[in-house]
Amino acid sequence: MSGILSTKIAGLALEHPVLNASGILGSDPEHIDILASHGFSAIVTKTFTLNPREGYNPPVLVELRSGGFLNAIGLANPGVQGIKPLVDRARFLGKPIIVSIGGSSIEEFNRVAEVAEDSGASAVELNLSCPHVKGHGLELGSDPTTVFLVTREVSSILKIPVIVKLGLSDRVVESAGKALEAGARALTLINTIRALAIDVYSFKPVLSNIHGGLSGPPIKPIALRVVYDVYKEYKAEIIGCGGISNWIDTAEFILAGARAVQVGSAFLKSRKVVHEIIEGIKSWLSVLGYSNIEELVGRAHS
Repeated sequence: MSGILSTKIAGLALEHPVLNASGILGSDPEHIDILASHGFSAIVTKTFTLNPREGYNPPVLVELRSGGFLNAIGLANPGVQGIKPLVDRARFLGKPIIVSIGGSSIEEFNRVAEVAEDSGASAVELNLSCPHVKGHGLELGSDPTTVFLVTREVSSILKIPVIVKLGLSDRVVESAGKALEAGARALTLINTIRALAIDVYSFKPVLSNIHGGLSGPPIKPIALRVVYDVYKEYKAEIIGCGGISNWIDTAEFILAGARAVQVGSAFLKSRKVVHEIIEGIKSWLSVLGYSNIEELVGRAHS
């Protein structure tokens, strides 16, 4: 692929800026094949915890009339034993792989991170932002002090880059700063947003967990605002995530300060979305007369 789209994030060289968002597929090695075949420049795994988690009972996913999705999977995963098969598969395919990790304590984050590094992961992404699992996400990421402590401890024991994924909170800019201060090489902004859907015939919440994470187009302007604000404050390396559906969305995130993006809900609706984004961004750069995408990172601030 032409170098016009090449970029770097957390020291990882990418042929283009489009990654998958964590959790859009499961934990089988075959899922790595699917993601790679659709052109993502790097693979992000679903979130792994130290021990297996069964997640919530169905229903756990609903498509909304607004065009987005509401999900409460519950961080279902096979535990750390599931990491190495995915890493091995991605490395066989020549794809950088970022292992998403979760935990309810610093010790758990450390142990999962060590397994990821020992398995050959390219980087880890600390999930400090899950909006529907108590003690495993948003409560951690919305407290800047906790963000600092978790990030510092994990960064201190790893040689591979640490990326911190933060969700929407009143203190997200402060939390971002604390993550960077503690050693994060990059930030993923943002995760899904806590939300609710109710069945008007049964009179009950649709999801078994009641609350879920809202994703897709409805949250894009919010995610874009967070990327803009964090980049303005810290000039950090950022992966934009939240409602990205096409090349224009991607271009907005780049101009706001993102060096790469993650696509989730749009991939569930169209397996052509990666190709369409890549071709659209190439045409955009050509029309504007730029030789590399990195020349436009953060240009909305100039």
